[in-house]
Amino acid sequence: MPIIVAPYDLDWPRRFEAERAQLECLLAPWLIDGVHHIGSTAIPGLSAKPIIDAMAGVRDLSAAEAAIPVLEDHGYRHSPHRPEALWFHKPRSEEHAERTHHLHLTEPGSALWRERLTFRDALRADTALRDEYQALKLRLADAHGDDVKAYTADKRAFVVRVLAAHGVTLR
Repeated sequence: MPIIVAPYDLDWPRRFEAERAQLECLLAPWLIDGVHHIGSTAIPGLSAKPIIDAMAGVRDLSAAEAAIPVLEDHGYRHSPHRPEALWFHKPRSEEHAERTHHLHLTEPGSALWRERLTFRDALRADTALRDEYQALKLRLADAHGDDVKAYTADKRAFVVRVLAAHGVTLR
């Protein structure tokens, strides 16, 4: 399936807010510092793969493993990710593997927390940077067809540069 980078959709923030409200209830026993909209759908005006990315701060990542079955009961699927995070995705339906949402659980202050919020905030604050990233994403989606790993890898130098300019080193 080809990589789809869709024009910015004014509905993305509403979709995030609806998901955030549900996640805050589901994650209440573990949650600290809220549920944040991250990724390209969180940046007004930026074209993106139409997947709502969220990150929730949890008090203790080990204790938050108890949230795995809770989230799975609500349509999320858990997959291994980075040592400092629990990662989930929500498929459109059992029949369709297309993802509608991604969710990271991590402790506030973790490397992942700093990277994702810093990158989002940098692009929200600088339209020229946002537009540069959009041009890169569109070019890479066209060049890589359906190779999501190559698409993601080829965005890395841009992400590293933006984070470094804001004092964060990408792991």
